[in-house]
Amino acid sequence: MIAELITIGDEILIGQIVDTNSAWIAENLNLIGVSVNRIVSISDSKDIIQNTINEAFINANVVILTGGLGPTNDDITKSTLNEYFNGNLVIHESTLEHIATLFKSRGLGLTELNRKQAEVPDCCTVLLNKLGTAPGMWFEKEGRILISLPGVPFEMIGLMKNEVLPRLSKLIINQIVVHRTIQTFGLPESFLAEKLSDWENQLPKQVKLAYLPSPTSIRLRLSAYGEKGSNLQGTIESEVNKLYKVIPTYIFGEGDITLQEVTGQLLKMSNTSLSTAESCTGGTISHLITQIPGSSDYFKGSIVAYSNKVKEELLGIDPEIIRVNGAVSKPVVEAMAKAVKTKLKTDYSIAVSGIAGPDGGTLDKPVGTVWIAIASNKSLYSKEIRFTSDRTRNIIRSSATALNMLRLMIIDENI
Repeated sequence: MIAELITIGDEILIGQIVDTNSAWIAENLNLIGVSVNRIVSISDSKDIIQNTINEAFINANVVILTGGLGPTNDDITKSTLNEYFNGNLVIHESTLEHIATLFKSRGLGLTELNRKQAEVPDCCTVLLNKLGTAPGMWFEKEGRILISLPGVPFEMIGLMKNEVLPRLSKLIINQIVVHRTIQTFGLPESFLAEKLSDWENQLPKQVKLAYLPSPTSIRLRLSAYGEKGSNLQGTIESEVNKLYKVIPTYIFGEGDITLQEVTGQLLKMSNTSLSTAESCTGGTISHLITQIPGSSDYFKGSIVAYSNKVKEELLGIDPEIIRVNGAVSKPVVEAMAKAVKTKLKTDYSIAVSGIAGPDGGTLDKPVGTVWIAIASNKSLYSKEIRFTSDRTRNIIRSSATALNMLRLMIIDENI
């Protein structure tokens, strides 16, 4: 089954909002074996909508539209689809009752505009939207399916999960797809690809590998396509086992797990605690750690020592060490790690000092130079890294690198 996705709305085309709906829909269609061959964003124009549908039906047997179903005059998707499928707008009583109940619960009456939300083409199957006022619509024409959904993300997701995906799954007779995502950190994409080349070249023909890089990880997604009854799960499992043997230290988890989640789990397992002393990252590491529920079990606190004065007065760093070596140096970052570990009485500590940019670099220490230290009750390890000139990416990558260094130290000392 082949699908095309169409997002409708001028607000997308002028960059006012980002189309996250298509990414979610494509991912979840793929999980049930539906391939997406094109994603298009178009304006709120009757002719453009109808022409785009005609183009989509040439190459796909399922077309999913999002957006343009609101109660205001600029939302024309429903009337356009009614004309396209030669229907007549009628009141859908279940939707009208739902809308009336929804507004009554808010202490509001039913306006004429809200009542019009319950109007649907009589040639569609109505998909009741329990999370909003605009119902979804399912049309069929000459063996093709068109599904229209509201553009509000949580409403779209509710309809996809409860109505669309179950219906489409029943139409897919033989095709299945299995995905497995492996999270890696520590090797740039090209270096990782080179290291995996022998393993990748021997992958079974039904298995595809995708590299999905970001500042915080490189995800390796293995996808196996085949017919129902084939042992795709076993095939994927076998290849993942081989992968773990090729790059064991670079894999930190699977699925959507993050470095901060993994390090938190390791700290819990080893019954140990953590503190941080941050300069160039400005508290980003502690923010990432405390995003995880239950992090208070192992994270004790942070000192954001952004200025040299704070490094000296709160962390107790000898001013002479900073004067001789500079704040971005091995001696200073190691002293920061030891100091915060002692002051906050933790088993592990992270310290970071660097030049995030865009200014402040020198010939010896250009923008992107970062020193990271990890201290424990057993050891102290520090490392210099050279990132780029982009401030935001430098902060994100420094934070991720620090968490990964902590992960490796905990594993080495406890597991």
